[in-house]
Amino acid sequence: MQKAVSVLDIVEMKGKERIVMVTSYDFTMTRIIDASDIDIILVGDSAGVVIAGSENTLAITMDQMIYHTQCVTAAKPKALVIGDMPFLSYQTSVEDAVRNAGRFLKEGGAQGVKLEGGRRVIEQVKAIVKADIPVMGHLGLTPQSIHAFGGYKVQGRGDHAAKRLMEDALNLQDAGIFSIVLECVPAPLAKEITAALSIPTIGIGAGRLCDGQVLVIQDLLGMFKEFKPKFVKRYADLFDIIVDALDTYASEVRQGIFPDDEHSHLE
Repeated sequence: MQKAVSVLDIVEMKGKERIVMVTSYDFTMTRIIDASDIDIILVGDSAGVVIAGSENTLAITMDQMIYHTQCVTAAKPKALVIGDMPFLSYQTSVEDAVRNAGRFLKEGGAQGVKLEGGRRVIEQVKAIVKADIPVMGHLGLTPQSIHAFGGYKVQGRGDHAAKRLMEDALNLQDAGIFSIVLECVPAPLAKEITAALSIPTIGIGAGRLCDGQVLVIQDLLGMFKEFKPKFVKRYADLFDIIVDALDTYASEVRQGIFPDDEHSHLE
């Protein structure tokens, strides 16, 4: 039986074994993920989009994120569970950052947290780490900053932007993070950052030379028809499979085929 994955395990995988991370937001999906070979489960603020139907990740609250984290950890997965700190849960002050990060561990049962940004959140990162809470960084396209970025755009293009991203990654490492997500970053730059850091990088739209990869579970399972970013590979087409199953169920109910004797209590 696969042992539970720890933060130290993830750090030690750098340069030895590629890290696999997916998102999950509920008990049922987490039980399925736990039956597979996944290293990290991110309870992403993407729940605001894929679960709640919001246009972006900005609307989801701390209480909602704690709820989703509780649903995931209730499955007692072997994978490391990381809670994604939502918009305005850490940007407002160092004190807020530490308190809210602690909620993910104390109430949610997670083993660490992820937050977005570089030099602007260094003090928050240092304080959270000082409180013995493992922190995963996130640079490049940081979805909580989409209005500042002017939309979902590749980040780190051009010498100045690339230098700034590299500096942010090194500063976050110095602040104590144990790993970092690089999202929508040119692959050559992601390769350079990966080589420069002693901690693992986890890419999403950042090429294959990061130390690991992450995808939203609904994206990789093909549960959306209308949305497919360039960096998403669909490993299944569950949308059509689920629709076919529901149509078959509806047809059998309307024809009086289901329930049959096998699915009925006859005595």
